[in-house]
Amino acid sequence: MARVSTYVNCLGNTEEAFEAYAAAFGTTIETRIRFIDAGMADQLPVEDHHKMMHIVVPILAGHVLMGTDMLESQGHSATPGNNISINLEPDSRADADRLYSALSEGATEDSGMGDMPWGAYWGSWRDRFGVRWMINVPNA
Repeated sequence: MARVSTYVNCLGNTEEAFEAYAAAFGTTIETRIRFIDAGMADQLPVEDHHKMMHIVVPILAGHVLMGTDMLESQGHSATPGNNISINLEPDSRADADRLYSALSEGATEDSGMGDMPWGAYWGSWRDRFGVRWMINVPNA
């Protein structure tokens, strides 16, 4: 079923942040995947192996927060403007492509849409209004 979530990028303290969010909302973390769990150990320095690649916590009324650790070793930095994205999870690749086409016109920081190692069809961009978007079709 399609849904919208909020995606949070932190710089090395994502797990700590999500533990605090879970406590604040009285929920528990649903998903916790470290970079090493995703088979990326050979691509990253040892200090990044146990950082969060993907984490999910429900908050209110079916809305979830998702997050990742941005990796300084990969040239990432978390700053206001790149630390929050609207994450769309449409039901199909066709819906994803339609939304991507409509929302990415004039975009910057555009990854394009493609198949990802975690089995999803994914892309991200900053739209012409400065809003960051992601599309993720799980198990596409």
